Amino acid sequence: MLTFNITSTHPAAFLLMGIPGLEHLHIWISIPFCSAYTLALLGNCTLLFIIHVDAALHEPMYLFLAMLATIDLVLSSSTLPKMLAIFWFRDQAINFHACLTQMFFLHSFSIMESAVLLAMAFDRYVAICKPLHYTSVLTRPLITKIGMAAMTRAVALMTPLPFLLRRFHYCRGPEIAHCYCEHMAVVKLACGDTRFNNIYGIAVAMFIVVLDLLFVILSYIFIIQAVLQLASQEARYKAFGTCVSHIGAILAFYTPVVISSVMHRVARRASPHVHILLANFYLLFPPMVNPIIYGVKTKQIRERVLGLFLRKNE
Repeated sequence: MLTFNITSTHPAAFLLMGIPGLEHLHIWISIPFCSAYTLALLGNCTLLFIIHVDAALHEPMYLFLAMLATIDLVLSSSTLPKMLAIFWFRDQAINFHACLTQMFFLHSFSIMESAVLLAMAFDRYVAICKPLHYTSVLTRPLITKIGMAAMTRAVALMTPLPFLLRRFHYCRGPEIAHCYCEHMAVVKLACGDTRFNNIYGIAVAMFIVVLDLLFVILSYIFIIQAVLQLASQEARYKAFGTCVSHIGAILAFYTPVVISSVMHRVARRASPHVHILLANFYLLFPPMVNPIIYGVKTKQIRERVLGLFLRKNE
């Protein structure tokens, strides 16, 4: 039987309740969740393998894509295994420190993904607006610095969260009404003044989404202006076609964020499981569809994937 340390300021473990109100459907819900996770693992590992073994793909665009695939693997793997354990085996207990660790990885890698999508927008901007300077601008050292900056920003913004949460006494019980240790779901169990946590969480989310998305949109304004100045319609289609995969990845990442944010404010009386399902969709959808988007829309990736599977079948 699970016991909790009531003498400390925090419980020894939390209980992740899954999707409250839909407990009787957990087994059925696990089927699309497991399928999405399997596709995410297969797709992103395939992308990383192809980019690694093919020297022709060691270009800025594909190096950023490798970063995105790595982030998606960590993002989905930090939550889905435990989520499936809840659905299949009712393994709801999660150690307090493991919960904070999961939260750190979840939120920090989400921030990293936003930064990499912004870097990919910069890559497309340079490729289309300054094609003659592409190789001289996007050098290996610069790409490394961009990756380090994305990681540093995420770690710096998320490191305070575990320390802020450790100081609370959790008198509202150990049950987290969620599938994973999301920051605000844990804060709801804490006693005392949690206003700083609430403000900090909202401020970071707004800072990341608004700032990154603003620069992405600005990049595409310049890109569209450059494309429209091309002489032939065929050249315009070709130039803009190189952006289709990236636009798809942006929509896959930001659309669930915006929908979830709107739902939290507009449909506050909606059942809790609606918000939880939206939050899960936000975690599952980008890692699953990003490899599909790039596999279908990027000729070089598509040819390598087809070649890989055709060789296996020979």
